[in-house]
Amino acid sequence: MDNDLVKRLAWSGLLAGFGAVASMIVTRAAAVVYRRMFGEDPPE
Repeated sequence: MDNDLVKRLAWSGLLAGFGAVASMIVTRAAAVVYRRMFGEDPPE
């Protein structure tokens, strides 16, 4: 793993993966809060 290109690609892949997971978690948490506030499903 001495190749800088491989390291950059690995870093980009990690960022994309963690970003996608974080986005899903935040979306679900926001939906839970919305349901508790308004008693209905959030708009799409």
